[in-house]
Amino acid sequence: MTCIVGLIHNGSVQIGGDSAGVVDLSLTVRADRTVFRRHEFIFGFTNSFTMGQMLAHSFNPPKRRPEFDAYAFMATEFVDALRCCLKDGGYAKRHNDTERGGTFLVGYAGRLFKIDEDYHVGEPLDGFDACGCGHQIALGALFASSNSPPQERLEKALNAAGRFSVGVRGPFHFETLDSAE
Repeated sequence: MTCIVGLIHNGSVQIGGDSAGVVDLSLTVRADRTVFRRHEFIFGFTNSFTMGQMLAHSFNPPKRRPEFDAYAFMATEFVDALRCCLKDGGYAKRHNDTERGGTFLVGYAGRLFKIDEDYHVGEPLDGFDACGCGHQIALGALFASSNSPPQERLEKALNAAGRFSVGVRGPFHFETLDSAE
């Protein structure tokens, strides 16, 4: 599966992810990254490398209109464009009259959001979040390391998930989106 961790620190958003590709009981350490930058966004994805490749190479997020704050933009225009991209690419699936995509973290405008498979947008009150395999372990490490520097917190969270979850492996990769971007 994979583990993605993210946090906000002094107006910047940082996201880290591992390199595990897991199917059933098989694991491949992948060269393609689960964390990347696209325009004024950083992404960290789990669930599917197909979805991640679409986010990295096909998805064109719309520009936010001035009347929308970042959360309203993410919950409407961003998600609408995401749904179109995933449908057009053949990734979005319908099951019991419900459309499903995938799960990922996204940093935008100094804020951290989680997009879940039902396309709902979450924003963590604690200023950090995680998704994927071992995400509960990673959340515990992020909480327990609140007095550490941000890069160290992300590394600790991924190392903890890698230690106690079979679907997480290094190397780990990180992206930072500064508030000025």
